[in-house]
Formats: sequence, structure tokens, C-alpha cells
Amino acid sequence: MPAAHSLLHLAAPKSVAPTSTLSPAGAAHLRRLPSRRPQRLVTSCSSAHPDLAAFPNPNGLLVAEPAAAAPIDIDVATEAELRENGSRSTRRTKLVCTVGPATCGPSELEALAVGGMNVARLNMCHGDREWHQKVISSVRRLNEEKGYAVAVMMDTEGSEIHMGDLGGAPAAKAEDGEIWTFSVRSFEAPLPELTVHVNYEGFAEDVRVGDDLLVDGGMARFEVVEKLGPDVKCRCTDPGLLLPRANLTFWRDGSVVRAKNAMLPTITSKDWLDIDFGIAVGVDFIAVSFVKSAEVINHLKSYIAARSRGSDIAVIAKIESIDSLTNLEEIIRASDGAMVARGDLGAQIPLEQVPSIQQKIVKLCRQLNKPVIVASQLLESMIEYPIPTRAEVADVSEAVHQRADALMLSGESAMGRYPDKALIVLSSVSLRIERWWREEKHHEPLELEDVSSSFSDKISEEICISAAKMANKLEVDAVFVYTKGGHMASLLSRCRPDCPIFAFTNSTSVRRRLNLQWGLIPFRLTFSDDMESNLNRTFSLLKARGMIKSGDLVIALSDMLQSIQVMNVP
Repeated sequence: MPAAHSLLHLAAPKSVAPTSTLSPAGAAHLRRLPSRRPQRLVTSCSSAHPDLAAFPNPNGLLVAEPAAAAPIDIDVATEAELRENGSRSTRRTKLVCTVGPATCGPSELEALAVGGMNVARLNMCHGDREWHQKVISSVRRLNEEKGYAVAVMMDTEGSEIHMGDLGGAPAAKAEDGEIWTFSVRSFEAPLPELTVHVNYEGFAEDVRVGDDLLVDGGMARFEVVEKLGPDVKCRCTDPGLLLPRANLTFWRDGSVVRAKNAMLPTITSKDWLDIDFGIAVGVDFIAVSFVKSAEVINHLKSYIAARSRGSDIAVIAKIESIDSLTNLEEIIRASDGAMVARGDLGAQIPLEQVPSIQQKIVKLCRQLNKPVIVASQLLESMIEYPIPTRAEVADVSEAVHQRADALMLSGESAMGRYPDKALIVLSSVSLRIERWWREEKHHEPLELEDVSSSFSDKISEEICISAAKMANKLEVDAVFVYTKGGHMASLLSRCRPDCPIFAFTNSTSVRRRLNLQWGLIPFRLTFSDDMESNLNRTFSLLKARGMIKSGDLVIALSDMLQSIQVMNVP
């Protein structure tokens, strides 16, 4: 049994007084928010680690603000959750937040990080290069100065047909019976009244009188009534709000017209410039819009490798078109993960098919060991209202029940009035459904496909499957995995054990990338090939920070030695 006491001096904190305390207003705010054991948390923040100063977060937790240097790095919001609730009660489902005008400031970004944001998403359809650079710098500064581990995802615009910027207006309302002009002509701002610019030059040629034009997957609907050169006159049949750069699809005889869309390039010249920017600033993920084939993914990955040798940038395939569904398995195999973009997908297939397609994609991604994000309209009503509809809560619950790796906020966090509350809803619903799953002992009999490409990989895969089964039967508190590239941690996540997975890596970029995968709590830690030394040091450091305690039962794995051990924390 490893002896933790032999290396306790590695984690010995300096005797420094807390640098901040709760103001009366902050204390009142904390009392109003749900918290299971706030008194215990205040004690642990002030006494368990003198280097840590406490401040409140929207979930009612006190987040530990780290000292300048630490021998082990963990996201401070996750650390507070571990100390407050224990390892088995941490949230497993990861949260992605789209950053926009409502959340691009440093204080707003910190509020999202405190609330549990694991990945910040930048939609390249909106904003200029300077704006994106500023947001990325703010996220990186937040990580470096405050101790968070938020990853950055860049989402390409893609080449599908969409509207222009509405002449700078934030939105436009289309009323029933109004005649609007959809034109491929370029206009000087402001746009003529009831006029929308369309980015696709062949638009006027391809549509026919009588076609239905859907804006943003059906948020508004028009009927084509007349074609006049580059202009298409359309009557509003379903009123709704038109947002800048909203996606456009047109239907004929009950089916989406997609022949021209299929011929458009997946990655445009603008996208390549954005990708160059993403490589230069070191984003963690690049999400590719409207993927039609695995060839596009392979081409992009080769390009990233050539432009940035040794890069850890992961490529996420967005599944949002009929072409994506046609080539689904090959696309997912080629990618590093997938996103179920239900908004645009629902504009190209019958609405009643979206739930079953979502379930199919989530299951396939897990089988192939690829993280999957469920996105679009999860809490759409919270763009305007402080609480979600019960149907939205049920939708979120179903995605968690399907064991998706991550859930994503789009407009809710980018431009909504209540981004922090929307994030709290995602977090609290995820926690409740995950806890119910464990209480009911729903260990689904999912037969996982063999994804190993070599005998060595096969050994790692079998070790992880065995470790997950042991963790469930023994009800261990955590699984420790020491991994350099993250592969064995990913294999463990795929098994969805009841307990969290503490993934220790010596790479900052791998640590951030693991932030997207279900159940993983990534740590940055320098370790060796000596497993006993690693465990002794890890136990010392985590016990000193209050994240584990003597007697906790853990399973420890290593992808360097392909070993597995079961032990109690001394």
C-alpha cells in the first residue's frame, strides 16, 4: 500500500492569510442561492488550504482562488465542487457555452467559468478577428490568473445558404402576410425596408415560385411568390424573428431542395483564413460546419498537422445536413468528435426524425470513442425568460440520459438575457439525472465496439473496460488514470463508470482537450513511470487540498505501464 505521508512536504502550503472575503452583498447573494452545505464549504476554503481565498459562484458554491504556483493544477470550480460534495457527486456531463455580446467581457466570462463552463465556443459567423482575439485572450487570462481550465472551440461558418447581417440591425420581425425581398445584390447600409441579403449567388436561379423558404430551421416561413432578376419576392406565412446570418433552406413538394447545397464547398476561403487564425492562437477545438464526407475532415487534419507540428487541436464534425447523415459513420471515424447541431439538421429532415437521429449519433460516437455534443435550442426560451419551459428541461434530461459527453448553449449564452441562469439549469438538471441514474443502478448493457488499432491498444481497452466494471461493483470513489496523450482517459470515459475519472496529464493542452469528455476531471501534474511514486505524490497533494480523504477507495491506471491497482487512500 503506498504511503502518503512520505511526500506530504510537496504540498505544504505557505502561511498566507486569505486575500479576500465575502462582502455583505455577496453573502446575501449566497444565502439566496441553493447550496447543500455552505457552512462546511466556508470552513474548508479558509482552513483546509491557507493559500485559497473564497468567492461565491452562481451555484452557491465557494470557488477556491489558487495561489500563484501549485504542484498540481485543477480547474478551481471543479475543485470547489469536489471539496463541497465529494467525488461521487460531481457533474459528469460537460458544458459548452457560446460566447457573444452578452458574455464577451472578462467579468461575464468569469461568471460562466464559475458556473461550470468547460468549453467556450466562438461562432465565426459573427464578430471580426479582433473581437475573437480579445475573447480568446480573456479566456486564457482567466485560466492563467484565476486557475480555471476552460478550453476554446472555434466554429467555422461553412458554406450553406444564409442571410446577411441585416444592415447592422440586431434582428427584424417578419409579420404574417408581409412581402419580403430576398436578394443576392449587395446593398449599402441601411438595407431597403423588408429586404434581406442572401449569400448564395445562385439563389434566385434555384428557387421556384411556390417553394417554401424556412429561416433558421423554421423560426419564420415564407412562400416564394415572384422572381425578378436577382430578387426573390416572398410572402411571410409563419411570422417570426429574423436574426443576422440565419440559415436558409427551401422546400419543394414536401422535401428540402439540396442539390445546390451539396455542391457548395464545406470549407470556404473565409473558413480557411479563420482556421489559420485558430491555429495561430492555439484554439483547442475546431468545429467544422456542414460536413459532407470524411475526406473534408482528413484534409483539415492534415492541414493542421502541416501548419502546426505537434498541435493538439481536435477537429469536431458538425452533423447538420442530410449529407452528414448519409456518410455518418465514416465522418465520425475520421473526426475527433461530433456535434449534433439539431437546429440546422431539423431544417433538412422532418422534425419527428430529429430525436431518433440524435440518439443514433450519440450512441455511435460512444461506440467509436468520440466525444459528442448535443447542441441547438436546448433552452431557447431562456434567451428572453429567466426560467425554461418544462419541455426544455425534459429535452436536456433526455440528452443527459443518453449519456452525451456535453451539452451546448447557443443563443442562450451568446445574446440571451440570462446566460448565467441558463448555465445553472444545464448543470443542475445534469446533476439530478446523473444521480438518479446511479441510484437506480442503470448500468446499461451496451456492448462497446473494439476500437483498438494494435495489440497494445487492445490491452489498454480491456484494462479500461475491466476497471469501469470494478468501479461500479466496488463503488469506488474515483478512478485515477495517468496519461500523457489522453487516450486511456478517453477509453475510460467511454465506459461511463459511476465514479468520476481523475485524469492526470503533464500537458496543458491535453488537459484542456479532455475537458470535453464525459466524467473526466483533468489535472496537470508532472509524473514519472514509477506508479508507486506517482500515487504517493498524488494522494499527498489531493489530501492537502481537501479533494480526497483517507479511506477513499480508488482504482489507479496508467497508459505508460498499462497497469491497474485497487487501493484505499492512506
